[in-house]
Amino acid sequence: MHTTIRRYDGVQPDKVEEVVKRVKEGFLPIISSSGGFVSYQFLEAGNGVVATVSVFKTELAARDSNRMAANWVAENLAPLLTNPPQITVGGVRVERGI
Repeated sequence: MHTTIRRYDGVQPDKVEEVVKRVKEGFLPIISSSGGFVSYQFLEAGNGVVATVSVFKTELAARDSNRMAANWVAENLAPLLTNPPQITVGGVRVERGI
């Protein structure tokens, strides 16, 4: 398993719900239909920070998701997510589910 974390700073608190709505309706269907997809989470961390955690079966799929996200954000969220994300990609070393 491979995970990519994208952290966006500087999101205006009153814009978070609009970001969530657009992600649910637009990006989630795209990423969840990509090859190797396992899971996706979107979290609001407070203080203008939102982050996503995506898990894939392969490193290539995880890296491709960052390209898909960058393109989709540029086309659909540019006015709401004005700062580029901090991106972390890596192999899962320890895992436990419910």
